[in-house]
Amino acid sequence: MNWLDLPPLTALRAFAAFAETGSVVDAGAALNVSHAAVSQQLRALEAHMGATLLDRSGRAMKLTVEGQQLAEALRTGFGAIAHSVETITGADAARPLHITTTPLFASAWLMPQMSAFHAAHPGTNLILSTSPEIQALEPGGIDVAIRYGSGVWPGLESECLFTSPMVLVGAPSLVGDEPVRDMSALSRFPVLQDGGLSEVNRWLKDAGVLDGRDSTSIQLPGNLLLDAVRDGQGVAVVIRTFVEQDLKANRLRLLYTHDTGKGYHVVTRPGVLRPVARVFVKWLRTQLRLSDPLTKS
Repeated sequence: MNWLDLPPLTALRAFAAFAETGSVVDAGAALNVSHAAVSQQLRALEAHMGATLLDRSGRAMKLTVEGQQLAEALRTGFGAIAHSVETITGADAARPLHITTTPLFASAWLMPQMSAFHAAHPGTNLILSTSPEIQALEPGGIDVAIRYGSGVWPGLESECLFTSPMVLVGAPSLVGDEPVRDMSALSRFPVLQDGGLSEVNRWLKDAGVLDGRDSTSIQLPGNLLLDAVRDGQGVAVVIRTFVEQDLKANRLRLLYTHDTGKGYHVVTRPGVLRPVARVFVKWLRTQLRLSDPLTKS
């Protein structure tokens, strides 16, 4: 459909206000018009679309399935418009930069680097959320996500920061000098795992490498896993970049490598980033180059 064929904006605004408030009276108050005017716009919208958007059979009007579908589309569309207006006018300049990433990336790389970011950009307010799941990147919410994967997230834009294989590692004090060229060490030594649904655990589950093994499994928070591996409490599968210095210093032994072809990506909504988000992404690229990841994008 051509956008010129859309229903009148006043009718769409009235419907969005009703969907938000659940009442024609409250919708009228939000729009500074009478509730009768809102009711008229709702009927006009249904007539224009030739669809029943509201269920009037009960004491209070409710959205039909079609009405719910339109309400969600308007929430996204009007939210994007509001975000663009705020960005252009600078109205959201004071809003903190909101970043989300996986617990593993946050603990193993991002948090140790944040003092450098604050030194370079003092006064920048920042919110960091850690979650193994892709969180909704909605206007006015999260600005930047950092995720491990192939780089394909429908409806979002991504830029590869670096790729890195999965590796099985253990402390020399635990695994000794015996050659290991496969995942058999997982059945011979205690296995340390992130207690959450991490990028590593996803791969372990999909690969089925833990199925049927007899060794001890120890689950612990992701921010403690690398220290436990270094202390010789067990072997673990990790992202190689995060243990590269340990391998070079012989604090850990490389037992097996599996190249997934995946890596960490900056994920954002389509369109122009807020100035503070652009600053962070530029700093992120620079800092990663300085820290010399194993494999750059």
